[in-house]
Amino acid sequence: MNRLPKKTWFSLLAAGSIILFSSLSGCQSSEGKEEREKKAESAKSVEGAAAVETAAVETFALQRGKLASALHIPGELVAYRDVDIYARVTGYIKKLNADVGSEVKQGQLLAQAEAPELNAQLASAESKLKAQEALSIASRANYARVAEAAKNLPGAVSKNDIDQALARQNADLAQLAAAKSAYREVADLRQYLQIRAPFDGIISARNASTGAYIGPAGKGSEFPLFVLTEQRRLRLVISVPEAYTGYVNTNDRVSFNVRAFPDRNFSGQVKREAGALDKKLRSERVEVDVQNNDRKLLPGMVAEVNVPLPTSNNALIVPKSAIINSSTGVFVIRVNQQKAEWVPIKRGLEADEKVEIFGALKEGDKLVTEATEEIRDGSPVSVR
Repeated sequence: MNRLPKKTWFSLLAAGSIILFSSLSGCQSSEGKEEREKKAESAKSVEGAAAVETAAVETFALQRGKLASALHIPGELVAYRDVDIYARVTGYIKKLNADVGSEVKQGQLLAQAEAPELNAQLASAESKLKAQEALSIASRANYARVAEAAKNLPGAVSKNDIDQALARQNADLAQLAAAKSAYREVADLRQYLQIRAPFDGIISARNASTGAYIGPAGKGSEFPLFVLTEQRRLRLVISVPEAYTGYVNTNDRVSFNVRAFPDRNFSGQVKREAGALDKKLRSERVEVDVQNNDRKLLPGMVAEVNVPLPTSNNALIVPKSAIINSSTGVFVIRVNQQKAEWVPIKRGLEADEKVEIFGALKEGDKLVTEATEEIRDGSPVSVR
């Protein structure tokens, strides 16, 4: 048996020692890694359980109250009454008594027109009326004489003569009534030559001058002679969105501002509600009466309107922080037997960081003050 040299033995011994040391180190490191992973998983489980167990929330008792809010919408001021004044008959303007800006009273003469043909028609109707009055008087007298003769002298007048005299009297009376009607018609037309104000107001437009042709047809009817506007009382027209129509009632007072007087607040009273929604805007037309005795406000002005929206005392009120707006709906979190319960709701009015809510809730329910989606439905909670 050949012996290996001493140097070779030392080399083999060193290599074996290195291999043995590496194997032992690998085993120890593998066992340590597995142990560390188990410890980490255990720690996470403990932390999660601790987090669930120690989740604490602040709650409040749900109460009913009254929430006063306001709706800010634009509006338009329009004249309470606004009318275009046209001529009723054909003629020419003889005299103008009003101009743009003139303040007039009801019945005041605005313009005097002339129509010679109407004067001729009136004279003709008057002469026919007088002639018919004479015929009527004669026929009435003739019938009276015939009737008296027949009464005093029986047989002197035939029954046919009496009937004819009576028929003539009735016919003349009918013709007289027709003549009177024709005369009144022409006389009434002549009255239309005097153009008068139908109500108190201000002349906001004038489209004719002295000598201009006027009439119901032709050039004179293209534009109104005058535009009369009532300014001492105005209508503020607003469109209330569908969601707020239930909060606006007749006789409610509203306030508004206009750009011409940014430092002044004006007010009015709700007087008329349309009672139906506009099919395009989905809003209700509401009219507010505004007194404008100083005539500072003008028809056509745009107003910024502040409409108060008071609620009833039976509304459920919560802070905004108690509401969750998730992708599936709007909720509040109710604490029931130390568990979180998501309750779907509908929002109402909002004011001062508070919201009116509607849902399957009752007064006294415990709700989470600071609701977040991290508090899952059915998860255990503790109340601070």
